[in-house]
Amino acid sequence: MIALTIPKIRCGGCVASVEKAIHGVDASAEIKADIEARRIEVTSGADRQALTTALADAGYPAEAA
Repeated sequence: MIALTIPKIRCGGCVASVEKAIHGVDASAEIKADIEARRIEVTSGADRQALTTALADAGYPAEAA
């Protein structure tokens, strides 16, 4: 499980964009989002760098939680 803080997550639309970016790297990734904490947890075969790069490319820079 990879935990990431994403300061720009503010709504369900943001979560959908984040999920789309992560699923672009790993279609089978499982994602749990906490909008209030601006945090996601990802269970994926992809590594943290691939996920953070995809998120940054989508406009949602992330950092380790």
